Amino acid sequence: MDFDPNAASTAGSGLFGLPCGPESAHVHVLGVPFEATTSYRPGTANAPVAVLAASRQVDLFDLHFGKPYEHGLWMGPLDPRFGAWDREARRLAGPIIERGGAGPGDEDAVARIDALGDAVRTEVTNFTKERLDEGRLPVILGGDHSTPLGAIEACASRFPGLGVLQFDAHADLRPSFEGFKWSHASVMYNALHGPAEIAGLMQVGVRDLCEQEHDLIQGDARVRTLFGHELAAARHGAGTRALARASISELPEHVYLSLDVDGLDPGLCPSTGTPVPGGLGWDEVTIWLEELAASDRRVVGLDLNEVSPGPAGDPDGSSWDAIVGARLLYRMIGAALA
Repeated sequence: MDFDPNAASTAGSGLFGLPCGPESAHVHVLGVPFEATTSYRPGTANAPVAVLAASRQVDLFDLHFGKPYEHGLWMGPLDPRFGAWDREARRLAGPIIERGGAGPGDEDAVARIDALGDAVRTEVTNFTKERLDEGRLPVILGGDHSTPLGAIEACASRFPGLGVLQFDAHADLRPSFEGFKWSHASVMYNALHGPAEIAGLMQVGVRDLCEQEHDLIQGDARVRTLFGHELAAARHGAGTRALARASISELPEHVYLSLDVDGLDPGLCPSTGTPVPGGLGWDEVTIWLEELAASDRRVVGLDLNEVSPGPAGDPDGSSWDAIVGARLLYRMIGAALA
């Protein structure tokens, strides 16, 4: 790669300031600015633009994973259909969400919202399948947590016995939420019951869930959930690294990595849509990524979602959420490539 990785990014450069085109990049990132079912604070649809801008300020040498940039990282232009689908679905979903969920008379609106969510799912599935066919690493940059479902399903279809490693404050195991089938609160339920079911789900950092989700965790042997208080006990006792190593050892050979930033300490991404007190610190999530990289697991796909620079947007990537999101994305990619 004919450029100086120690220099500042140039104007108009690509993701992380790299000059890669799609042909030379092993890692392809799809930005999905869609948040139709966001149930609290909006803004995640602005993340792909903001994280791309902030990524140009990230130093390319990573103390933990070396030089991921050498594999080639590329993010294509945003597909305008995602934005159009998001605007239409948000317009229809807004009044329903404000009322606390769908009721009589909302059937047509819900059906259209579900159809738009399914269109996003289909495009993400197609993107992921194509990149897997080419031997590349597919990465989804949301948007809310509904956006990577198609990627998880595509990876599950390609790699039978797939495990998912999910960092999240929420279990996302509701069959539907507020009447929406493809809700951000249902992504892992849909992954467990999709056309190509995942074999195992390891959840890390969950600390906010409903009784129905808790019952599912207790009743489905495929699901292993490490709650926030268990992480805190390890942090102050036996140690985060030991817990991470033991937990990752339970995952199958092929792993999909899904990280919702509300799984982190809210000080890292304070504008995320549904923040919850507690969560993983920066060094703590890095330890988990290090242990994943050091294991004999292969990361076949990943996503970063729920980064929110706020509803006003952040085209220059100067918000704290975008700055953290860009660095987290680079580190996740580094762990996957290690």
